[in-house]
Amino acid sequence: MYRCAPPAPARRRSMMAAAASTALFSLVATFGGVAAIATPTSAQAQIAPGHRYFPQRALRGEIVFGVTPDVLLNGKPARLAPGARIRNAVDLVATPGSLYEQKATVLYTRDINGLLMEIWLLSEVELANKSWPTTPDQASKLVFDQASQVWRKP
Repeated sequence: MYRCAPPAPARRRSMMAAAASTALFSLVATFGGVAAIATPTSAQAQIAPGHRYFPQRALRGEIVFGVTPDVLLNGKPARLAPGARIRNAVDLVATPGSLYEQKATVLYTRDINGLLMEIWLLSEVELANKSWPTTPDQASKLVFDQASQVWRKP
């Protein structure tokens, strides 16, 4: 007793492939091609090229990476959280060991224990945004626009 269906004959396979390609062509023709699907709509937020979206609680600082998990943040000793994520300027994950004794301008967040949880090394375009707060007190006195990633005075 056969439990699996026998493979389709070669003629039937070619007919099924032709039907699938015809369906694909009609779908592309209906929706106006790939270019119409890939273009952003006006409802999406517009941000300058080269910028990433950062959370409102992120602060700006200078970091020097030491022996993991120790770092110097704004000249003071700090530690990385056990699950810390470090993103380089092109938004790829970087390991603390690959950044040993490097100094960088970063945006960072802390976890509930005060350890550094997320760190973003800033690119040249992001370094131009000088308005980012460096302390929680500065952040409390400013208003953050999430769409344009800019801090403004109220």
